[in-house]
Amino acid sequence: MTNRFTQLGLTRRLRPDLWTLGAMVIALVVLAPILSILWIALNPTENIWPHLMATVLPRYLATTLALMLGVALLTAAMGTGAAWLVSQYRFPGRDWLAHALLFPLAIPAYVGAYALVDVLDYAGPVQTGLRAAFGWASARDYWFPETRSLPVAILVLSFALYPYVYLLARAAYREQSGRAYEVARALGCGPWGMFLRIGWPLARPAIAAGVALALMETVADYGTVLHFGVQTLTTGIFSTWLNGGNAGGAAQIAGVILVLILVLVGLERAGRGGARFHRLGRAAQPVEPQPILGPRRWLATALCLLPFAGGFLLPVVVMLVHSAAAPQGWLAPGLLEALRNTLIVGGLAAAATVGAALFLVYALRMAGSRMAEWLMPLTLIGYAAPGAVLALGLLMPLAALDHWLADSVLAVTGWDPGLMITGTAFALGLAYLVRFFGIAQGAIDAAYGRVSPSLALAARSLGRTAGGTLESVYLPLMRGSILTALLVVFVDCVKELPATLLLRPFDYNTLSTRVFELASLERLSEAAPAALLVMAVGLSAVIVLARGQRG
Repeated sequence: MTNRFTQLGLTRRLRPDLWTLGAMVIALVVLAPILSILWIALNPTENIWPHLMATVLPRYLATTLALMLGVALLTAAMGTGAAWLVSQYRFPGRDWLAHALLFPLAIPAYVGAYALVDVLDYAGPVQTGLRAAFGWASARDYWFPETRSLPVAILVLSFALYPYVYLLARAAYREQSGRAYEVARALGCGPWGMFLRIGWPLARPAIAAGVALALMETVADYGTVLHFGVQTLTTGIFSTWLNGGNAGGAAQIAGVILVLILVLVGLERAGRGGARFHRLGRAAQPVEPQPILGPRRWLATALCLLPFAGGFLLPVVVMLVHSAAAPQGWLAPGLLEALRNTLIVGGLAAAATVGAALFLVYALRMAGSRMAEWLMPLTLIGYAAPGAVLALGLLMPLAALDHWLADSVLAVTGWDPGLMITGTAFALGLAYLVRFFGIAQGAIDAAYGRVSPSLALAARSLGRTAGGTLESVYLPLMRGSILTALLVVFVDCVKELPATLLLRPFDYNTLSTRVFELASLERLSEAAPAALLVMAVGLSAVIVLARGQRG
């Protein structure tokens, strides 16, 4: 009898329930594009890997690494420096700059690229003003830095991405104990000494995490580097796939990107895991910002204003000027349609992404097995993969499935339904889900951890089912985090460009693709309204994020 009950309990443990099965299906959907990329890369119809290695791949890789190195140095300097100043010192404008320094997160990097080139190009106001002031007749009369170049691309990406470092570094500085700085001052340590001996070592894990996020976005970027004529691994995917017609070669380049991302994540985690610092208790004295006296206080203001101006003010002002110069652009054909498409596909994708993340987190945490320890980190890889990589990994299997479905329907009914998956926005929404699933999962998992397990146990003891417990206990307590995740994922869907370009149906525009197409044709006045709408949507999420950083 005992053996029978033991076998029955073992059978129940081995038999997965619907929650676990659903979580595994969601995880498989998220991981499918990555597995597809690996399969296509290892089994190409035409193996051009030797040709890639002998021709373009070394150049793509070298340029990508140079771009990453420049962005890493600049974002670390701007983000860490701004976070140190606003958390440690008081100077004019500090209070509003502490939040305004997050605003560049609302600006897609490609919009910043269009704005900077518009200002600095030969026909822009800077060079035009120089020629008028000094009487120069043409570009042969003076020297001016090349605007469409790798260094300027590094500058634009750094202006757009430094808030990742700033956000995490500022949080790390705010959590430190003020007593360490008081002791350092008493021992005669100056500002630089405190930064190098206390501030930098204690915040290094957070800075490394912020730089890693910025570098992932750098590798994923397409619009910025294309506008500056910089050939990276991501542009190589577009060139090899669309221009060369070789999906296998594009998948092999995508595999190089995935290896690069995995190495980057591994280095970041290794560096972060090597040093751990703890506060002594909840009553630790917070850091008290010290006033900066004399002219140096205005220098601190200027240093914080620089990244804010380059990452936010410049793109907004340029787009506003172009929009005001051609107000008819707000009534241009296609703008309302692009806005409608953006709201529909972005909204549905955000809802599906957050819903799937909520289901997966709840199912795995409720199961209480070790499955959550290895399955949940795996589903985060989609966020690290560039949109172009995910688009390639999705389009090939979805196209095969689409043709099989169409042939099956035609054989049974005699009616040809056409492309039901890749011919609609479904594939695009699925790419958004995979790309931003990690954001939703991280926010929901953190909110789930803040709910006391005793509440769920009490609900189950009163006869609530697993679904009933989720509805009556977890959803009300996690509502704020769920709504924030919805907003952030929606904003990222609105800004996403590479996956949208590759997976959108024919003659289907979103705000991001409309900006890209018009700006690529040097029709910035027509692109300005769509760019302003994208920035307005992004700014709403940044304001919510800034409110959460108060205190």
